[in-house]
Amino acid sequence: MKVLVVEDEQALQDQLKAALNKEGYAVDQAFDGADGLYYAEEYPIDLAIIDLGLPKINGLDLISKIRELGKDFPILILTARSRWQEKVEGLSRGADDYLVKPFQVEELMARANALLRRSSGFSSPVIRKGPIELNSSSKQILVDGRELDLTAYEYKVLEYLMMHPEKVISKTELTEHIYEQDHDKDSNVLEVFVRRLRKKIDPEGNLKPIETLRGRGYRINPDL
Repeated sequence: MKVLVVEDEQALQDQLKAALNKEGYAVDQAFDGADGLYYAEEYPIDLAIIDLGLPKINGLDLISKIRELGKDFPILILTARSRWQEKVEGLSRGADDYLVKPFQVEELMARANALLRRSSGFSSPVIRKGPIELNSSSKQILVDGRELDLTAYEYKVLEYLMMHPEKVISKTELTEHIYEQDHDKDSNVLEVFVRRLRKKIDPEGNLKPIETLRGRGYRINPDL
């Protein structure tokens, strides 16, 4: 899943990127509101974390502009301001949640995870499809009760497919959402991830958990 962090404080940017990467998120970074708007308009984003006190375009105006573009990904506000009126204004502009600085990274991760779940239509961190159980909080995958040992990118691929169970996901879309913007994106590597996932989930070849629709992309088997 792709997270955009718009924050002008370098130290906090570094901290958030490290924490989000550790949890398996791809992170795009912007240090002012103008760059944040560019990323939001030009690149696929699953969640934006936006500081209110930004240069060039402030956080409140940035949120308004993002919503005016028709972008509906969830937005989490970061603010050093404690006045309730400013929090309400942020939510009224189109944000979905907020955190007041200073905050614990663990709380931010929990809120980010919850926003991503809800935006995909899931109320629980545990997503089930047939015998496959994915816990988006613990990043644990079970198949018929046995835990799978997945690499970070194998998990990212499966999580994105599980979060969009009725949708055919093109290679381009999947690549854009699991890699950071400056990463060398190779669709052949994506095919390797999918092939390894199939073997790990379904070693006997009975489930057919991930379908390939020629010329269109991948999806979780709707018959699971």
